Amino acid sequence: MNKIYDLIVVGAGPAGIMASISAAKSSKKVLLIEKMPQIALKLKATGGGKCNLTNTLSADVFCEKFGKSGRFIKDALDSFTRDDLVSFFASIGVPTVARDGFRIFPINHSSTIILEALQNELERLCVEVKTDINIEKIEKKDDIFEVFEKDRVFKSKNLVLATGGLGYSTLGATGDGYIFSKFFGHKITQTSPAMMPLFTKEKNFASCKADTIAKAILKVNIPKYKNLKMEGDLIFTQKGLRGPVILDFAREITPILEKYSEVPLLISFLKGKNEEEIFQHLKNEISKNPTNNILQNLETLLASSVSKEILNICEVDENLRFKQIDGIKREKLIKTLTWTPFTVIGHDGFKHAMITRGGVSLKEIEQKTMQSRIVKGLYFCGEVVDIDGPCGGYNLQWSFSSGFLAGKLLD
Repeated sequence: MNKIYDLIVVGAGPAGIMASISAAKSSKKVLLIEKMPQIALKLKATGGGKCNLTNTLSADVFCEKFGKSGRFIKDALDSFTRDDLVSFFASIGVPTVARDGFRIFPINHSSTIILEALQNELERLCVEVKTDINIEKIEKKDDIFEVFEKDRVFKSKNLVLATGGLGYSTLGATGDGYIFSKFFGHKITQTSPAMMPLFTKEKNFASCKADTIAKAILKVNIPKYKNLKMEGDLIFTQKGLRGPVILDFAREITPILEKYSEVPLLISFLKGKNEEEIFQHLKNEISKNPTNNILQNLETLLASSVSKEILNICEVDENLRFKQIDGIKREKLIKTLTWTPFTVIGHDGFKHAMITRGGVSLKEIEQKTMQSRIVKGLYFCGEVVDIDGPCGGYNLQWSFSSGFLAGKLLD
């Protein structure tokens, strides 16, 4: 007769690893299954290999950053707080630091150290880990979950689905968790790629790749979505836009892009200055340096490369002085400096998406336990559910906290 575990965890990312550790600390017999040759490959790639684990925000503000999903995550965060996460990593030999006062990293900024420490902890707790496992199906018979793989069947009293989403397919993301969840009667909300660069119709700013726009303000120029706005650092690319603000805003843009072929944006490079403020600034500069040309005037506001491209958009000769510019073009220049238009036309899809927006419906999950409302003994955690947050350690904290809560199980 096959061995029956107390818990089988499917998916060895941060959520699945923490669920395994949480259960094992309660003396549960745990099997952790991973389809890739190694555990936590996506975790290893997080933050360019530096691994931003969490951040220093209060729990209430942290939850607010998740929008309407914020209330759901509170129980998981209460069960395993930021301080608990920091203490946990310290206890397994990974001290952390928040050098900028916000983002918390391992002190040596290495995800490899994180991975090694987690592997050692799994081994210490006698969690059985199996990699290179291609699950064909999962069923439940007589209160026992059966996980089928080729000619083997793994059995357990409880099951945690921690398979992640669809992002980074090269690191094992295939959406298997959605298939298993649907089999057990769960609804999957619309899934969209998130946290990635965006392609724009406008390519004229490609020459500005070396210049970062600090605290740019972005908003969607569609009446229905007029309230969608975000602020942060922006970087130009050959194909469009990236940077922290773009990675965060992408989670709002990609679902809209599925409805429309294009998504118009308005971007303030000048921290939200209005037309009057910009015009007054230029007047002051002209009075101080009356012989300067318009490019020199704009360079007091923006990097030279960005200033040149804005002048090109407005068809203004950079050698002219402000008063020499045609009135209509001068008005257009002020408007464009205030809000520069861009048009999002695409992205790289799930291939380069760091996270997935959408997943297992929260309405069918008990937030105090992460247990299914449909199938007893079935639990969810991490990215497989319909929760995603912005850059800055939000998604990893959620994965660890929800994994910890799911691993506690409802005996």
